[in-house]
Amino acid sequence: MPSRSYSIVIPARNEEKYIERLLDSIVALDYPKDKLEVFVVDGESDDKTAELVQDYCSRFPHIHLILNPDRVTPISLNMGIMASTTDVRIILGAHSEIHSDYIKECEKAFEVSNADCVGGIIDNVYENQTSASVGKAMSSRFGVGNAHFRTGTFEGFVDTVAFGAYKKEVFDTIGYFDEDLVRNQDDEFNYRLLASGRKIWLSSSIRCKYYVRASFKKLWKQYYQYGYWKVFVNKKHKAITTIRQLVPFFMVVYTLALLLGTMVYPNYVYLFSLPLFAYLLLGLSMSVSAGEGIAQKAQIWFTFFILHYGYGLGYLVGIFHFYLLGKKPSEKSKALSR
Repeated sequence: MPSRSYSIVIPARNEEKYIERLLDSIVALDYPKDKLEVFVVDGESDDKTAELVQDYCSRFPHIHLILNPDRVTPISLNMGIMASTTDVRIILGAHSEIHSDYIKECEKAFEVSNADCVGGIIDNVYENQTSASVGKAMSSRFGVGNAHFRTGTFEGFVDTVAFGAYKKEVFDTIGYFDEDLVRNQDDEFNYRLLASGRKIWLSSSIRCKYYVRASFKKLWKQYYQYGYWKVFVNKKHKAITTIRQLVPFFMVVYTLALLLGTMVYPNYVYLFSLPLFAYLLLGLSMSVSAGEGIAQKAQIWFTFFILHYGYGLGYLVGIFHFYLLGKKPSEKSKALSR
């Protein structure tokens, strides 16, 4: 018999296209319903999201709808977590679907690892050519570094996971998600979890589908915000939370320095450009191996630029705003990219 009870918390806003797929996958879970709670926290959707969720609530007593007038993701997460009465709380995105054995695999992972949080691998679902290119770039180590939950190449203790399952005592001890953060609230929470001496385990048997965004413009905005808000988190904690966050930043600084340097020392432009040429060639090689057809290979290569330079530029602007000018996050930076 299952030893733990689970809550699933889903922040959502204007997700009528996806929310039913997710809730159907939750209803189909191979786990006792009397040990499950589901909280969809709706941020005043302008579409039929809340109406669709309410229909599920009327048919399935373990599914609940909570309204969040603040429309901020960490507030929605905290509202769902505080409403939970279970041993474990799972965070899910509205663009996801989970496998029927999802919670059973979480149970196994807790037993094997004795960790305080467990998570799994994201299997990308592509809705068109653009989303396929974005998804393949984000599943590449060249694209996202050692974010193992995206690349699926590792099982063991990690520094973060997507859609983590957290034991109740984690929240009792380190608190809840930081409501000041529009972005990076999960990374920041996981940083505090590790800093408290607790552990996060990534299991390759815990899997979920994720519908990849299909707009280069929105992807740029998303990663720019990731970089920008990461600096805000660093300043709060007076620490660099992960080393990999610095790589895109140094790429942007190097590129800007290269542009300025060629104006002063034009005869040395080729020498100074060698690292950039190496980056371009490596990105091209990875795109060729990951893509199918010339168009997709080119889009994957372009996506690498968006991931790296979007994040790096956001990080640079964040340093300027938060450290040099001592500003608070701008209102523009709080606008989500969906």
